[in-house]
Amino acid sequence: MMKAVVFHEHGGIDRLRHEEVPIPELRSGEALVRVKACALNHLDIWVREGLRGPAITIPHVSGCDVAGEIADVRGGGAKPGDRVLVAPGICCSRCPSCAAGRDSECAGFRILGFQVDGGYAEYVAVPIENLFPVPAGLDFVQAAALPLVSLTAWHMLHTKAGLRSGEDLLVMGAGSGVGTSAIQIARQAGARILAAAGSETKCARARELGAHETVDYSKEDLAEAVRRFTGGRGVDVVFEHTGGDNFRKGVASLAKGGRLVTCGATGGTLAELDLRYLYARQLSIIGSYMGSRWELHEVLRLAERGALKPVVDRVFPLAEAARAQERMLARENFGKIVLVP
Repeated sequence: MMKAVVFHEHGGIDRLRHEEVPIPELRSGEALVRVKACALNHLDIWVREGLRGPAITIPHVSGCDVAGEIADVRGGGAKPGDRVLVAPGICCSRCPSCAAGRDSECAGFRILGFQVDGGYAEYVAVPIENLFPVPAGLDFVQAAALPLVSLTAWHMLHTKAGLRSGEDLLVMGAGSGVGTSAIQIARQAGARILAAAGSETKCARARELGAHETVDYSKEDLAEAVRRFTGGRGVDVVFEHTGGDNFRKGVASLAKGGRLVTCGATGGTLAELDLRYLYARQLSIIGSYMGSRWELHEVLRLAERGALKPVVDRVFPLAEAARAQERMLARENFGKIVLVP
């Protein structure tokens, strides 16, 4: 048996229970990872509340981002004791999409902690092909803060939006895990970055990460900040992951021929869009979902050479997962919140 945080029915934070559950049984091609750290994502909250979509097993263990040590293995390519982090996207590795390196377009694509039990536990079972060595110089907490948000940011900026050196970029929600990753990845790409966050403290930290200019949207109009940053032209790319009214503001911030790429809707699932503005200015609205294992290799190369540094907000014991989710819901965090068994 092992300790895990589970919920037996959908609902509020009070549904989370820290209790004993069976250690996962391994199948061929899987490894049992002894969890040393598991980072939170907003997806954990949506799944617990009852996200519409694929059915999940109940009771359920959340947690997409895992780092730890291999405890047991059923197959080659890994051995007990290896320090690993886990690619959160699980695909079939056989279909045309997987063969082309488009893992998240696989018809059987699943996310650890969403469609399968995840890392809010002492152990988790994962496919061996999803294991990556922990980059040199990172501890387990830092390693757990990397995979999902950094992979998502890379996929959005490079694969989907095609960000180029010298372009102007607006990063919405710059204090989030995916926002802090986007700033660093975009800086390495040579973009000029305007980071938007909800407090001056978060803005200051965004500048430390590499943002050229910031806007505290709780005090200043975003449109005015974009005009000042670009001399009235608008930005080439908007990095958007909050939805709601921020989506409309992001579209309005684009220059002619600009691209908005989005991966989430933490601020609301419905958004307003004036189609006349879309076609007259020849804008592109691009959806993005996770990324591939190949792209995670690129992310980890940046981390290896210190060009991408995981931003950790707070560390909580696994038993206090409810408190950790409360902090995320209150939007108090800058960077990733991490659980440790």
